[in-house]
Amino acid sequence: MSAPVEVVLSADSAGQLFNCAVFDPHSGSEFLSYRGGNTSSRSLTVLNGEYILGAQLGKNFINVWEIQRKDQLQQKIVCPGIVTCLCASPDGLYVLAGIAEAIYLWEMSTGNLLAILSRHYQDVSCIRFTDDSSHFVSGGKDNLALIWNLSSVVQLDSSRTPEPCHILSRHSLPITDIHCGLMGPQARVATASLDQTVKVWEVSSGEMLLSVLFDVAIMSVTFDPCEYFLFCGGSDGNIFQVSLCSTSLSRDKTFQTDSDGNQVFKGHRNLVTCLSVSMDGTVLLSGSNDETVRMWDVQSKQCIWSINHKGPVTNAVIIPAPANMFLADSHPAVPLPRFSRHLNPSEQGDGTGSGGMCLRLRANTQVTSETSREVHCCCCESVVTVS
Repeated sequence: MSAPVEVVLSADSAGQLFNCAVFDPHSGSEFLSYRGGNTSSRSLTVLNGEYILGAQLGKNFINVWEIQRKDQLQQKIVCPGIVTCLCASPDGLYVLAGIAEAIYLWEMSTGNLLAILSRHYQDVSCIRFTDDSSHFVSGGKDNLALIWNLSSVVQLDSSRTPEPCHILSRHSLPITDIHCGLMGPQARVATASLDQTVKVWEVSSGEMLLSVLFDVAIMSVTFDPCEYFLFCGGSDGNIFQVSLCSTSLSRDKTFQTDSDGNQVFKGHRNLVTCLSVSMDGTVLLSGSNDETVRMWDVQSKQCIWSINHKGPVTNAVIIPAPANMFLADSHPAVPLPRFSRHLNPSEQGDGTGSGGMCLRLRANTQVTSETSREVHCCCCESVVTVS
């Protein structure tokens, strides 16, 4: 069987069967599973097609797996606090983490902590990059969504404090989810909130283009790739499809089902925590606190298949299948560096004594078999054999 073009990646809060797993988007059958711990909401991400990163629920570390070594938890990245959300840039160069009310930005080639952004007043709930990695958007429990230019954050002048390009302050309750469309700095971004609205913004100007009011709190949001529709996951288990091509579309509207494309997907019994659409826009993936992941046909609104988890679903996304995922003999081109916990690691002594554990291949280590390798433990200078 040839490797699939897309796969489903999902996780739940229980972690009884696995931390996260990969499924066939057509049948729902399981391809792979990754074990060890459990992953919090909005905190599962794929780094450069080579690693899966998942923030441990309620703990101050990130679990890391090589994407083709499903049985081996490769690394734990210790962070300064509990990670509330996590996102890797599409180009694989940076990782963002929300820790309390701050955003931490790491450079993947060195592991250096480049910035700590403290412009939110309460916990950061979600972070998303634009598709070209030029900008990112953060949302928090302070009701704010902030648009950041990555190049202005990654700056050489340490005396200047990075500021967001735009502050989106039209929500009246905490932000629950963010989705960035295509086209980089010209993209549109959708924000969902407990205030029962979803708002669509322009990244370049920060202008609000659309606000849709529902009769329930909205917990998740996504576009289809062509941005014909906006999909919104409700706290009542319904998924609302909003047509963005309606001739009667005004900037402020209240959702009502009609023949213009505003429809409802019914099937979940609890709040919808995550949504994702396939590349061709024909199927919609949803995860819920009712412990199921469902795949829907967008045109008919019928459920194609459902997967039962052992706990509330915290993450579910359709992603392009990484090239190395189904190649058992492959390994990442570059091992993950040690993540710094301070902005100036040399000054803060963030060397081998920071308390984190990082397993790295030695430069002169030879692969002795298909199932075991020698690795170097940075925190204690010991060599460990990983089977």
